[in-house]
Amino acid sequence: MLYAREGATVLSVDVDLAAAEETAAIIRGEGYRCEAIRADVAEAKDVEAVVHRCLELFGRIDILHYNVGLAIFGPTHELSETVWDRVLAVNLKGVFLACRAVLPVMMEQGRGVITNISSIAGVRWAGAPACSYSASKGAINMFTQALAVEYAPHGIRANVILPGLMDTPIIRNAYRNVVEDMDALLAKRHAICPPGKMGDAWDIARASVFLASDEAAYINGVLLPVDGGITVKSFEIQ
Repeated sequence: MLYAREGATVLSVDVDLAAAEETAAIIRGEGYRCEAIRADVAEAKDVEAVVHRCLELFGRIDILHYNVGLAIFGPTHELSETVWDRVLAVNLKGVFLACRAVLPVMMEQGRGVITNISSIAGVRWAGAPACSYSASKGAINMFTQALAVEYAPHGIRANVILPGLMDTPIIRNAYRNVVEDMDALLAKRHAICPPGKMGDAWDIARASVFLASDEAAYINGVLLPVDGGITVKSFEIQ
């Protein structure tokens, strides 16, 4: 929505087409253009189809915003290989596939911006056991920084946003089988944050739009925490 409000034409992508269409409908409701498409980001053919469709619709790709992720919490010794593989496929392989698919387009254009959404869990203990999630996010950080240096001569910038404790649906989904009292957990998460409350999706959106803008034209390879300052303090969630 914020990208659209700032002048972007948007292609909404989700493994659940209804969710992508819901986003598109909200954006259209404010008078902006947004199309929707279904894709599993862990499947190369799906990602390539998204890029093809975007070019078909709009003729160019200026911004790739990768905001897809799975968070599975629990003890590492109980983690199945299947879960590990799926988390790494969606959180890390998906980033690679999406970047690989858009880079030739951006190189031909002579410019482009890639913003990958990671997590403070990629740079520190994030308060609860989630080794597959942490491993994937740490890898995203280094992958993006390597990308930033490699493709800077082509006019392409790549940065990472590291959300802290955020109040979003993924938290409720990730913890629903781990905690008994969700309200108590959310209250604890709010209290842990230095401002006394968690951030939300709009906080990430504002940072993302800034990084994609001309005002950030010389910002490349940055790991940007959007966390209310939580990475500079110690905390435990469980």
